Amino acid sequence: MPNLRDIKRKIEAVKKIGQITRAMNMVAAAKLRGAQERVEQFRPYASKFKEVINELAASGAVNPSQFELMQVREVKKVEIILVTADRGLCGAFNANLINTCEKFIKQQRAEGREVSLICVGKKGAQYYRKFDFMRQAYEDVMGRVEMFNARAVAREAMRAFIEGEVDETYIIYGYFINVVRQIPKTEKLLPISVEEETSEGEAEKKISGSYIYEPEPEELFQQILPLYINTRVFAAMLETAVSEQAARMTAMDNANRACGDMVHSLTLLFNKTRQASITKELMDIVGGAEALKG
Repeated sequence: MPNLRDIKRKIEAVKKIGQITRAMNMVAAAKLRGAQERVEQFRPYASKFKEVINELAASGAVNPSQFELMQVREVKKVEIILVTADRGLCGAFNANLINTCEKFIKQQRAEGREVSLICVGKKGAQYYRKFDFMRQAYEDVMGRVEMFNARAVAREAMRAFIEGEVDETYIIYGYFINVVRQIPKTEKLLPISVEEETSEGEAEKKISGSYIYEPEPEELFQQILPLYINTRVFAAMLETAVSEQAARMTAMDNANRACGDMVHSLTLLFNKTRQASITKELMDIVGGAEALKG
């Protein structure tokens, strides 16, 4: 029979944990609102940036193959940029990203390719620190996502690609769909590819006509391609940051409910134990009285 004092101590401890998880849920909800606004404001900008590059490449004014960041070559080594959170307590969010990265690494190695890794976020860096193929880590950058951090990551990825250290670069990050759903996403970052029109309907939506570019299209293309990579990395970091807060809010909400269920079950156990103790004492008293009568 468990001790009443121990059960009461457990109930108090679980209630305190519930207060912590409730507070963390409220903090995550507040941070989620701000991060979600940043993502929703940045998505149209990133989409328009891609559209400008597609329009410029499709105009025939430039030859994409003459630019270093668009050169396609035989793939012998692949680099992965893994974007995770700096902190835990967000359910399986970081684990899902790492598992996606592990599967992608196995797939590339099965095709006979070497793999190198850049980790953005402390959780990914902590996991892959024991592996020799992680060549760069950017920690403590996901608490507040800033463009200068994304620019540093993008600059290192572009340097490795231009110097021929890697032949392709992919980025894996958490894509925010809604508060209850965030999915790991894998996208090719380098070489930059130009999307073709997939249907006549999409082509009709585009504004037809010729554009006048200032400066010349080649010079303009040379300048905006690195900016486009900066934008892609920054967008991935923003998506991961908002997904982290949504996952943490959900995880803390589940933990708070679990604390409530645990308090309920422990309270029932406490009442049953106390009832059993009272019944035992009554039986001892009745037994003693019967013995005195005898």
